[in-house]
Amino acid sequence: MTTAAASLTSRNPADPADVLLRMPAPGAFAAADAVERARAAQPGWLAAGAAARSAALGAVADAVDAAADELAALAVREVGKPLTEARAEVARTAAIWRFYAQAPYEPTGAVHEPAAGPGLLLTRRRPHGVAGLITPWNFPFAIPSWKAAPALAAGNTVVLKPAPQATACARRLAEIVRRQLPMEVFTVLPGGATEGNAIADAADVVSFTGSTSVGRAVVRAATARGIPVQAEMGGLNAAIVLPDADIQQAAAHIAVSIAAYAGQKCTATSRVIAVGAALDPLREALSEALRALPVGDPSDATTVCGPLIDEHACDRVRDAWRDLPTLAGGTVPPGPGWYAAPTLVEKVPSEHRLLREEVFGPVAALLPADDLAHAVRIANHVPYGLVTSVHTADLNTALHGLDRLDTGMIRINAPSTGVDFHLPFGGAKASGHGPREQGRAALKFYTSSRTYTLSPAGAT
Repeated sequence: MTTAAASLTSRNPADPADVLLRMPAPGAFAAADAVERARAAQPGWLAAGAAARSAALGAVADAVDAAADELAALAVREVGKPLTEARAEVARTAAIWRFYAQAPYEPTGAVHEPAAGPGLLLTRRRPHGVAGLITPWNFPFAIPSWKAAPALAAGNTVVLKPAPQATACARRLAEIVRRQLPMEVFTVLPGGATEGNAIADAADVVSFTGSTSVGRAVVRAATARGIPVQAEMGGLNAAIVLPDADIQQAAAHIAVSIAAYAGQKCTATSRVIAVGAALDPLREALSEALRALPVGDPSDATTVCGPLIDEHACDRVRDAWRDLPTLAGGTVPPGPGWYAAPTLVEKVPSEHRLLREEVFGPVAALLPADDLAHAVRIANHVPYGLVTSVHTADLNTALHGLDRLDTGMIRINAPSTGVDFHLPFGGAKASGHGPREQGRAALKFYTSSRTYTLSPAGAT
């Protein structure tokens, strides 16, 4: 990892002159100190019991609901999330806390018969201690929540290091959460790589979402210490469209998956694979659908594609479509923000970065395939394996190809974007490392299993 800057600055991506905050980076010592204070608070949080933890998480959900409009407006301003999506994220955040508010009452183990003689054998899951969470900017409320809520429900304390671009969102979330919890149980530590390194070096369990290069460094650091770690590191997701699909519906789903929130989702579609006779009608329908999507001010409720997060991201996306045949987009909308039009390209060379790297913007390549087997090979022929969408009217065809796709999630006749927080989330290959997150799978990750043998006194 690189060394963090001495200060943090958060700007409005739709208007870079609008600075939300400037603050000094806390540094490694502050990060290590935050972990130690959380560690001291953890036994008391666990001893408070299931009812107290459940009530606290439920109160967080209610507080998020009460502040919904404010939080949505903050996400629009700080990370450029279109207003409709920002409102949906805040609603989802409250639902996540409410879901995990029931988790403290879940069974934490089982009773077994001993192999011989009297007594009991018990298994019981216990919290690790301090959960170090390193989160990205694109879902500034939902991702910290779907990591923190299960960790807290299981009896861990939490130190959260958000992405610098989402510092204001994280600090506001911390204000809401901390009002419902004892001191030092939930701490937000702003910063960059220095602070992230320090948390990975001190926490008892680490969960990361972000870029592949940083995620691998976090995994190495945690693994060297022998602590549990999970890392979600993006995708290069494909949409497979078969000739029997409803082409208009598929085009509508894929267009949104490419362009919504300027393609700044790990589940966004970046490769569109048209099978056989689907190619020509899909080319026309998808190009038209992308051109029709509203691009512009994220505070406008009709906007689908808002700004990219910063100038570097904008340059990266514009670079990706340069010199390629463009079917839609390939332009820079006017205005002061960091914008790029939703773009579809074709005839992309196999070695091109669009087919090998996650560009993280509203641009996708249209690729032809001879048949389903060929489409599956194309979909699998990348380092990532997060999500694939398959569009077809024939369930038998869909089922035939499902098990051959090397992705953690498969969506039939649906956009590649959008996940259910009560089910496991994660990918294969370079998309993920370690256990899945979200749902009940998260409760297992934030706990370890212990086996107890109870024998009567005096037994032989």
